[in-house]
Amino acid sequence: MARERAKEVTDFSVEDKLRNLYSLQTMLSEIDKIKTLRGELPLEVEDLEDEIEGLTTRVEKINGEIDALKKEVVERQGNIEVNKANIERYKSQVTSVRNNREFDNLSKQIEYAELDNVLNEKRIKEAKAAIESKTLEMTQCNMTVNDRRVDLEMKRGELEDIVNETRAEEEKLREKAKNLEMTIEPRLLNAYKRIRRNSRNGLGVVYVQRDACGGCFNKIPPQRQLDIRMRKKIIVCEYCGRIMVDPELAGVTVAPKVEEKKRRRSVRRKTEE
Repeated sequence: MARERAKEVTDFSVEDKLRNLYSLQTMLSEIDKIKTLRGELPLEVEDLEDEIEGLTTRVEKINGEIDALKKEVVERQGNIEVNKANIERYKSQVTSVRNNREFDNLSKQIEYAELDNVLNEKRIKEAKAAIESKTLEMTQCNMTVNDRRVDLEMKRGELEDIVNETRAEEEKLREKAKNLEMTIEPRLLNAYKRIRRNSRNGLGVVYVQRDACGGCFNKIPPQRQLDIRMRKKIIVCEYCGRIMVDPELAGVTVAPKVEEKKRRRSVRRKTEE
């Protein structure tokens, strides 16, 4: 089927190819206008979704950190209770020591347990302060997430309204453009799409305007303009690379004043010669 299509489209004259290309350009430009109506909404929706996802991940991470800190507090409180029990036991043993060596050993054990409790209490205090700080941060993150979700729903609603209003027209244009692409040989179509992709305004085919390229507005030599009007070959702008057609093929009527001005210049030049 691909061979049959290639054979059919290659039978078209250059003029037919140019006309089909310009018609395709017109349809794609209309689709671009529809996209412009949506403005930055799709990007804003995407940014909000990314921000909410990031904040949600942050909240989950903070929750994990708070759980770890609470676990540490419980463990250190347990250590304190164990140390207190040991201290009481060591103190009861002091009364029954038999020599200074045993007394010094018990004294060191009591001192170590008391110092360990001081360290545990310090770490518990730091952990509780961190829990309070992270809880506040998590609350702020949750508030921000809620605000962003409200914004997201609003933006999604706006985008959905615009899409619903333009969906039928866009689908119709895309279907026409797809059918029209089937009438253009693949090599030429790919070249056109490449040119269109590289153009800021999305125009891959332009017509001659006031002796200049309708894309980059650089002047076109008279002989080249004549070649364009002849429609015998595909001609591209030597400056921007866009495919060029004459105004008549594009369905554009040149203003009479412009034609009259050209005629007068031509007569004036002949008179001077």
